[in-house]
Amino acid sequence: MHPKESAGLTVKKNEDFSEWYTQAVLKAGLADYAPVKGFIVLPPYGYAIWESIREILDKRFKESGHQNGFLPVLIPESLLSKEEDHFAGFTPEVFWVTKAGDKDIGERLALRPTSETLAYSIFAKWITSYRDLPLKINFWNTALRAEIKATKPFIRTSEFLWQEGHTVHATEEEAEKEVMTILDIYKDLIENYLAVPVVTGFKSDSEKFVGAKYTTSLEGLMSDGRGLQMGTSHHLGQNFSKPFDIKYLGKDTKEHFAWQTSWGVSWRLIGALIMVHGDDKGLVLPPKVAPIQVVIVPIHKDKDAEGVKEKAREIESDLKKAGIRTHMDGRDEYTSGWKFNEWEMKGVPLRINIGLRDIEKGQVEFVRRDTKEKIPCDRPKLVEAASSLLATIQENLLTRAKLFLNENNFRPSTYSEFKSIVEERGGFVVAGWCEKVECEKKIKDETGADIRVLPFDQRGKPAKCIYCGEEAKKAAIFARAY
Repeated sequence: MHPKESAGLTVKKNEDFSEWYTQAVLKAGLADYAPVKGFIVLPPYGYAIWESIREILDKRFKESGHQNGFLPVLIPESLLSKEEDHFAGFTPEVFWVTKAGDKDIGERLALRPTSETLAYSIFAKWITSYRDLPLKINFWNTALRAEIKATKPFIRTSEFLWQEGHTVHATEEEAEKEVMTILDIYKDLIENYLAVPVVTGFKSDSEKFVGAKYTTSLEGLMSDGRGLQMGTSHHLGQNFSKPFDIKYLGKDTKEHFAWQTSWGVSWRLIGALIMVHGDDKGLVLPPKVAPIQVVIVPIHKDKDAEGVKEKAREIESDLKKAGIRTHMDGRDEYTSGWKFNEWEMKGVPLRINIGLRDIEKGQVEFVRRDTKEKIPCDRPKLVEAASSLLATIQENLLTRAKLFLNENNFRPSTYSEFKSIVEERGGFVVAGWCEKVECEKKIKDETGADIRVLPFDQRGKPAKCIYCGEEAKKAAIFARAY
């Protein structure tokens, strides 16, 4: 990386959050802008985090009976319009292909905004009998949605990496169980690997996935007090199987429409962990998904260089043998101080400093990225200490994020108090809701906060709707969101 690119962040996180975020993404080498507005490029460092997320999920999906498949990127307009409500929900965001070379192609082709209609036209051919069920397929691909106005790397881009799962079941009970199985897999990934706590529950009808019977969601709270939808799992009922004619011959020798689910997470998760854990120095990556878990910086004068580097290479080898992702920074053209700043920017969880004096003492110095704490360690205990510190850092990041979530969870008693919290502080605002769309819409129009999630845990539900004062049917979490 060129020194100019690695110059530190010029804004503080709590002073200009948006600019801080953009600088952290670009200067840490996670992403770069593409020539077309709304699109980004991932260099290897950014892509490696996505690979970690993909490997974790892929393993869990396969363990729970899902298989990977491939879908093309072009969808005929006639297929999209088969499920009219679903299509209408995506129309403003669709990129259209109308020519091949300089010739009109006839029917317009959409660049995949999501794959329900395409997959289900194929599923109808594959499924004829109860013996073909359940069908559980996942696709690792990209989706394209025209986000031209307000773009933000990883959070809102016109093309994004994601996985989308699509399943077909004989009974509604099976489909509902699938929805929750996937939600649990997502929760485990987000909390135990990305160290971001989430609230799970249902979306309101006006916020649910277009065409779904209901949508379950995982909602996180970012450091600027805004909410972020981290992933969704949808029960589609028979809303797609009927228009797409996905039927099976049951054991009773009668034809039945199938029950379906779809679900997905995207590289938005990378944006979330940057927002939640990053600081004024740059990224702070959770060890479980960090491309480099330990960086070794040899500190030496020219005459000692080779001896110190040799010891650093030995340490690197020992850590790699133990399965720890390690990098020894042996570049001579940069000072050790410059390297410290660069690796802090990149969020590497643990740094090892080693110089001639450390070698003589038979020890190394660990520096934690999350707390800046320096910890001396005897050389024979190196691997054990590194593993233990990485586990401690992972745990600490989740603990800190949970504390922030709890401290920014508010329960106003009046609508006036509700408005002032949303406008002045942000955070998750727990309030009663009568389930009327008018109240939901008025709140959003007046405050910019929408219902992020109706938590599964409805204990402590307020008695009255925060807006109209009528009996509350649900406790809802409101927030301004990305």
